[in-house]
Amino acid sequence: MSLFTCTAMGDSGAENSLVSIDTSSGENDPWKETPESNLCLAKKASQNSSLASTSASLAAIPEQRTMRKRAQKKGKQTKLGDKATANQESCLLASKAAFSEAVSELQFWRRRGQKKIWTVDHMEGIKLRINKKRRPSYRLEDQEAFYRLLEDPVIQSFLEADIFLKVSDKYLLSMVVEYFGRVGLPGHLYNRIHFFLALYIASDMEEDNPTSKRSIFQFLLGKEHWPDLYKEFLKLKVEFFHAMDHRAWVNAELCEEIQAQNPNHWVWSRVRQCTP
Repeated sequence: MSLFTCTAMGDSGAENSLVSIDTSSGENDPWKETPESNLCLAKKASQNSSLASTSASLAAIPEQRTMRKRAQKKGKQTKLGDKATANQESCLLASKAAFSEAVSELQFWRRRGQKKIWTVDHMEGIKLRINKKRRPSYRLEDQEAFYRLLEDPVIQSFLEADIFLKVSDKYLLSMVVEYFGRVGLPGHLYNRIHFFLALYIASDMEEDNPTSKRSIFQFLLGKEHWPDLYKEFLKLKVEFFHAMDHRAWVNAELCEEIQAQNPNHWVWSRVRQCTP
C-alpha cells in the first residue's frame, strides 16, 4: 500500500489537508495475485483432487467387486475340486479295505480237505468196485445268504441290466450257492463281493464271453474306479478259488437240486432264451 500527500489552496487562505488514498496492489499490478485468490484456488484444487480421487475410487469399486467374486468363485471351485478328490480317494481306500477284509476272511476260513463219500458201484466176484462221489457242499445258511444278497441294490441293478442273461441265468446263479458251500464261510459273512466273485468264476467255467464278465467290474467297483481296482478283484478271485479247493465244476443236476429247494423264487425264472 502507498501513501500520496496533496496540498490544496483555498480562497480564504492556505488550508492544508492530507488526503490518504489506499490502493491495493491488485489495482497497480493486475498480474499479481492476492493471498485471498491463492487461497480460493488452493481450495478449488483440493476439491477437484478429492473429487477426482473419489470418482477414481468409485470407478474402481466394480472392478474390485468383480475381482473379489472371481476369487471367491475360484476358491469355491478349488474347494469343490479338493472335496471331489478327497471323496474319490476315500472311495478307493474303502474299496481296498473291503477287499483286504474279504481276503483275510477267505484265508482264515479256507478248508484244506473236503469230506468225500465212497459208495459201492457193483461187485465182481470178491472185488468191490468203488465209485467216488462228492456230496453237495451248499448248506441252508448258504442258501439264506444267497437270497439275502439278492436284495442288495447293487446286485439287483446288475441283474436288471443283464437283460439277455449272459452272466446271470439261473444255472450260473445256482453255482454261486454251491460255491458258497465250498468256501465254507459262515453265512452271515457273505457280502456282495463274494457274490460277484462266485459269479465271475461260474462265468469263467461255463461261458466264453469276457465282455459280459467285465460288466461285473463296473457294477461292483464303479464306472470311475474299476480300472484302478479290477486287479485287486482278480487277486481276490484267486483267493476265493483256493478256498474252494480249486473245485469250480458244478453239474446241471446239482444246479436243479438247488433250484428245487425254493422253486417259486423269482430268481429261478431267469431262463436264457437266445443270445442276439
